[in-house]
Amino acid sequence: MPEESNHHLPALYDPHSRPPEAPRWGPAPGPEEWARVEEKALPLSHYLWIVKRRRWTILAFVALSVVATLIVSLRVQPVYESTATVDIDRQMPTGVIGQEALRSTTNDADQFLSTQIKLIQSDSVLRPVARKYRLLDVERGTGAAEAGGGRAAEAPVVLKRLKVERPRNTYLIYIGYRSTDPKLAAEVANAVAQSYVEHTFNIRYRSSAGLSAFMERQLEELKAKFERSSAALLKFERELNVINPEEKTSIISSRLLQLNTEYTGAQGDRVRKEAAHNSVKQGSIEAAQVSSQGDLLRRLQERVNEAQARFAEVREHYGANHPEYRKAFAQSAEAARLLQQTRESTARRVEVEYREAVSRETMLRQAVAEQKAEFDRLNARSFEYQTLKREAEGDKKLYEELVRKIKEAGINASFQNSSIRIADTARPAVIAVFPSIKLNLLLALVASLLIALAAAISSDLLDDTLRDPEQVARTLAAEVVGTLPIVKNWRSALPAASGALARLGEGQEPDASGYDEAIRTLRNSILLADFDRRLRSLLITSASPGEGKSTIAVRLALAHAQQHRRTLLIDGDLRRPSVHRKLGISAASGLSNVVLEGTPWQQALVRLESMPDLDILTAGVVSRRSSDLLERHLLQILEEASLVYDLVILDAPPLLGFAEPLHMATAVDGVVVVGRAGQTSRKAVASVLAALTRLRANVVGLVLNEVHKEMSDSYYYYGHYGKYYRPNVEAS
Repeated sequence: MPEESNHHLPALYDPHSRPPEAPRWGPAPGPEEWARVEEKALPLSHYLWIVKRRRWTILAFVALSVVATLIVSLRVQPVYESTATVDIDRQMPTGVIGQEALRSTTNDADQFLSTQIKLIQSDSVLRPVARKYRLLDVERGTGAAEAGGGRAAEAPVVLKRLKVERPRNTYLIYIGYRSTDPKLAAEVANAVAQSYVEHTFNIRYRSSAGLSAFMERQLEELKAKFERSSAALLKFERELNVINPEEKTSIISSRLLQLNTEYTGAQGDRVRKEAAHNSVKQGSIEAAQVSSQGDLLRRLQERVNEAQARFAEVREHYGANHPEYRKAFAQSAEAARLLQQTRESTARRVEVEYREAVSRETMLRQAVAEQKAEFDRLNARSFEYQTLKREAEGDKKLYEELVRKIKEAGINASFQNSSIRIADTARPAVIAVFPSIKLNLLLALVASLLIALAAAISSDLLDDTLRDPEQVARTLAAEVVGTLPIVKNWRSALPAASGALARLGEGQEPDASGYDEAIRTLRNSILLADFDRRLRSLLITSASPGEGKSTIAVRLALAHAQQHRRTLLIDGDLRRPSVHRKLGISAASGLSNVVLEGTPWQQALVRLESMPDLDILTAGVVSRRSSDLLERHLLQILEEASLVYDLVILDAPPLLGFAEPLHMATAVDGVVVVGRAGQTSRKAVASVLAALTRLRANVVGLVLNEVHKEMSDSYYYYGHYGKYYRPNVEAS
């Protein structure tokens, strides 16, 4: 049967997503940098795959939880609930008369109803009901109540089974109580509602009664104070001998204002006459002219001036004895005499007017002072009068208001307000509210499903092992060049002798056929990759023992030799060799003989008749000394073998904890790291990658071994190998 092409195999990696190689200079990244996790959200399909993978475990857990919930719900004693409805009318006044009857509704419905709910749950409302039905013994248990003694009896009553709530946008309050006895639940709910109504009435009655008692005690004292203030006001009115002192005060203030105006005018007149008097005393004719006799003085002054002018004219024409001369002289002298006489008379009159002005000013000053003193006296007494009057009126008004309040409080206290009333009484329930089997089963189903899903996803997220290529690329920034499926009954599936190697892929189990196909795909992924130079030597290693690296090295060498390519397989694990056992050949002579005895490596080769293109250099006899001397001969062997063979595959010991794999990695063209899917730790692989990068080794990529379709959604196609390789009877 001709060999099938590899084009039908799914792609094992994406060349475009391959991370760039580490630079050949600068510090190499450490294990922490290789193992850093990029902040990328996992696709939804991955979570769906997790659910699918764990579906039977999840379903079993959910079913167990639902069944357990059903059993517990059926064994629980049923509880019944009865509810009484209380209606609160906010429009109903709290009193019959007075301000309480006229009080308008305020916009505080939420606060008011919340207050009423707290009031229903108070000790004053619940204690009578709890005592009547012995609810404390029922809820706490008889033993617990007796153990508490007096302290439990005095503690505030709290009924855990009581439920008080208010429906939205209503003035209703639901009072519900739960009990195993439906009749008891209804009676307790009705009793709590009735106790609440009575308690509100008692609160209002006690408040009104207390207010009335307080006001009655204050009434006598207020009455005595009122009588004292009225008597003081009457006595003051008698002392003043007036009915209203304010009216007289107003008259006096008007007179005072008039006198003050006249006094101010008298002061001005006195100042003017005093100035004229002083000027006249100094002999100033101009000052005398300013006075009341000013017109006469001016006329006389004009006559004097005219007489003197005429006399001067006559004197120029006549002599002293001439009659005209004597006549003009006499007229001039007479005019001067009259002027002087008038001036003296004017001075006397100015002095008299000045003294009269001073006397008038003095009189007005005394009158203003007397009137002001009278005004101040009456004003002070008027203020005292107003104080006494206001006090008397206030005491009288307060006394009358207090008497009215006492009468209103007495009437309102006896009024039982119907603003809080029981709208619907509670009745014994027929259907139990607890346990709700349907609700419990639904909650158990949802809760158990969420817990199972969370546990499945958490276990997957906390898994620190290698699983699929996407995870490796995301967490290690490394490339997966191949994945190898797990093979059932692996030991029986492997060929035990060299003669069976020629029949690889024929007559084997479907799992082994799929494994061989994956090996050939791995070979193509390594050798057909776009590298700078062709790989002539390849190192197969792992982080720790038991990863399957030797099996992969053997299978990879067989697959390459089947392509008629000259292939050399070297077992470099001189501590724990296994290549000879897997191929069923002798290990009497091998690499240890070449290192210790200097035997040419060509003479230590083992050739298989069924595989003419494959040569094997076994490890030979195990020796610690040969491991120490391997570094000196390995590079020469690889250089010589690269000239003869198309590919040299070197099976190396695990890299962590051993020294020789580090030297081998620097001597070969490429390194392939093998990890077991689901078991190898990512931190171990990160340490291997960090060590190889530090040595500037060419890491070709990772190989995930022993994968299966339930490990990741990336391996769904492995289930098709068996069906695809199943013999087709009809076609044959």
